[in-house]
Amino acid sequence: MRFYTFNFNYSSYFYSYFLLIYYFCTRIRFKIYIHINSNMELASKYNPSEVEAKWYQYWLDHHLFSSKPDDREPYTIVIPPPNVTGVLHMGHMLNNTIQDILIRRARMEGKNACWVAGTDHASIATEAKVVNKLAAEGIKKNDLTRDEFLKHAWSWTDEHGGIILKQLRKLGASCDWDRTAFTMDEKRSESVIKVFVDLYNKGLIYRGVRMVNWDPKALTALSDEEVVYKEEHGKLYYLKYKIVGEDGYAIVATTRPETIMGDTAMCINPNDPKNHYLKGKKVIVPLVNRVIPVIEDDYVDIDFGTGCLKVTPAHDVNDYMLGEKYNLPIIDIFNDNGTISKAAGLYVGMDRFEVRKQIEKDLQKADLLEKVEAYTNKVGFSERTDVVIEPKLSMQWFLKMEHLSKIALDPVMNDEIKFYPPKYKNTYRHWLENIKDWCISRQLWWGHRIPAYFLPEGGFVVATSEEEALIRAKEKTGNQSLTLDDLRQDEDCLDTWFSSWLWPISLFDGINHPGNKEINYYYPTNVLVTAPDIIFFWVARMIMAGYEYEGKLPFKDVYFTGIVRDKQGRKMSKSLGNSPDPIDLINQYGADGVRMGMMLSAPAGNDILFDESLCEQGRNFCNKIWNAYRLVSGWDIDKNAEIPEANCLAMSWFESKQNEAAIEIADLFSKYRISEALMAVYRLFWDDFSAWYLEIIKPAYGSGIDNDTRKSTFHFFDVLLHLLHPFMPFITEEIWQQMNPDKADQSLMVSQLSVGTTIDNELLSKFEVMKEVISNIRSVRKQKNIALKESLELQIIGQNSLNFCNDIIIKMCNISSITEVSEKLPGASLFMVGTTEYAVPVESKIDKVVEIERIEVELKHKEGFLRGIQKKLGNERFVNNAPKDVLALEYKKLADTESIINSLKDSISSLKKEK
Repeated sequence: MRFYTFNFNYSSYFYSYFLLIYYFCTRIRFKIYIHINSNMELASKYNPSEVEAKWYQYWLDHHLFSSKPDDREPYTIVIPPPNVTGVLHMGHMLNNTIQDILIRRARMEGKNACWVAGTDHASIATEAKVVNKLAAEGIKKNDLTRDEFLKHAWSWTDEHGGIILKQLRKLGASCDWDRTAFTMDEKRSESVIKVFVDLYNKGLIYRGVRMVNWDPKALTALSDEEVVYKEEHGKLYYLKYKIVGEDGYAIVATTRPETIMGDTAMCINPNDPKNHYLKGKKVIVPLVNRVIPVIEDDYVDIDFGTGCLKVTPAHDVNDYMLGEKYNLPIIDIFNDNGTISKAAGLYVGMDRFEVRKQIEKDLQKADLLEKVEAYTNKVGFSERTDVVIEPKLSMQWFLKMEHLSKIALDPVMNDEIKFYPPKYKNTYRHWLENIKDWCISRQLWWGHRIPAYFLPEGGFVVATSEEEALIRAKEKTGNQSLTLDDLRQDEDCLDTWFSSWLWPISLFDGINHPGNKEINYYYPTNVLVTAPDIIFFWVARMIMAGYEYEGKLPFKDVYFTGIVRDKQGRKMSKSLGNSPDPIDLINQYGADGVRMGMMLSAPAGNDILFDESLCEQGRNFCNKIWNAYRLVSGWDIDKNAEIPEANCLAMSWFESKQNEAAIEIADLFSKYRISEALMAVYRLFWDDFSAWYLEIIKPAYGSGIDNDTRKSTFHFFDVLLHLLHPFMPFITEEIWQQMNPDKADQSLMVSQLSVGTTIDNELLSKFEVMKEVISNIRSVRKQKNIALKESLELQIIGQNSLNFCNDIIIKMCNISSITEVSEKLPGASLFMVGTTEYAVPVESKIDKVVEIERIEVELKHKEGFLRGIQKKLGNERFVNNAPKDVLALEYKKLADTESIINSLKDSISSLKKEK
């Protein structure tokens, strides 16, 4: 590589020509050092907008995110695929920041880090958006063929899909973008179909009429996990069912009077004495006038309502079971869109909730409504469309879960797969031990079409392709004259999660090509970072698929993030208007500032109370790092200077401190305590490096620094950049590149993290004592209003155990002398550090009049505080009722305040005498 150096005056008109030469040279990969007026000064403030796009493009151009199998230890993360048409929100920001921190850390540890990105086709959400778009254009879905609709869906996906992945680049996400996948791309689709056929052939997939959760808006079945239960304030209606052959009525309490048209029995508990009179009788459904039997079953809750239960087998899961048990008729009174069907006989075509209002009036008018009470219960809503789901009997495809749940339970409970935090193990166990068969079919067109083909004379075959289906159909029917036109493929598509559960395997093509080089190298992945609300949808099912198809776990660890809330504790949402736009935050504070702001409040598994001021704190930290580099890079080297003793000591101390922090940070990473790891490196840089080390070694104004100190300082800075880089990749890359102009075409992100292991604990301990001494001396200066330019003496009552660091104390505090004395001088300020007493003679340094005024202001404040305590303790009611510990604390505050007041009065008296 060739190097060119240009020196010229900034104001020269040749500058514009130089820029053209510079651009040309960089394009042909020449390295140029620019010296404008002999030294280009760093900007006074870090400007992320000038840095982030530049370095992200540099990383892409140099393929630094790319991964291919080699001899290194792999470290693999697969992204939880966001909806293909989604945009970045705060939950994505948190989740992907954590993933990027982990993947960047692994790269710097020398591992072959592979972070695979991708998007999910999101059947329900995407189809709903396409349907709405078409409706706005005056087109109804039902007026289109499946193929016509899918053309619109693919067009919508092509136009709006992938926006979120582009936004993740602004965050600094270091995914291997060449591997970007989509759950409906060719490889993933082929994998899904193969798995369906395989599970069907194993007898694990079946088709049948079952009670399902029906979404009347999306017009599809949902799995139990796609139903969100919310507390609703509704009514409890007490309906009157006339007893056949008698004048009396049986009273039934229900929250859903609109379903009486589907009643086919009344049920009582045989052990309920208050309803014994109904045994063996029949009753008449109000308004409907249908005669139905009274049956008996222990299922009925004696204490709910009147103990009489209306049984509607077509529209309640438990009623359906009773209907099966007692062979009751089933009357489906709802159309798919939630309106009343012809089978109901009444209110046909009306919406179910409008019927509820109307039927209350009609029952009242017919004197068949005894009373109505306010009632609060939990109602199931569709997780996607947020409408009340309807229990409905429907022909669907199901996956048996007994076998799959068994193979997925033990690995988590035995910590073969570790959950962080582990509290979610119990949630996981409870779900798997109470699991139901998974309804995997959806009445949608956007998704993986179920590979089942119906035969002309009944029955069906399951196959991976039309050609295979025809072969199977001929074998099954014995009819060799069958053609593809004779077969009809199932119209439904598969649940979106049926593709997502294969994600860690299908990303490496493990279904289509078992045992291939990539699946053997990258699988199992190292960690899954996800939210706990999809532990059932996704985490558990991926574990099932992993053991079923790879015979081993899909990931070693699962890190559960919390929910991002605002500082008032409310969940962030568009409707509340409390969710900031992540891209706006990045534009305002820089990606590094936002990443840090997210992580400062992100303990694993706990909700995040996000405050925008944390991003500001992150931006301020960027400026702190920037200014520290400006400081050290601006020091001139004095080749003749010897290393001061204070510098030698500071370098030894900081080396141990940095090694200690690096070991702590590694331990925190191993436990996924990532926010604590950030705080550890934050304190190391801000407190130990900037506030102490740099202040100790900083040369006097106008003086140069010795070469050894400068070399060690840049080494420490380099290690700090390595520790910081996973959290704050952009500013660390910018500074590292400036520190290493000779490392062209290299990058901090692939520069291996290397720290020492030597820790001098005795030195660290003594340094803490020294720091406390310095802090106390500074406090004396502040309290006595003594300028730093005025030197002070330090007296040690007894033996000086800090002789070794006298030079540092003298430099940091402008101390003229440090002496051991048997007793302090009159008027000296005292402080204790450990068991050693220190004195700072200040009598000659202070303005006694000003000091008296300062103490009198403090005395007045303390006397007011004392009166408040005395008033509280003079309150007989408070003294008699307050807990003992509260009372004891008040008496302690009283004694302490009185002691301080006496001390202040003594100080004033002494100063007045000295005047």
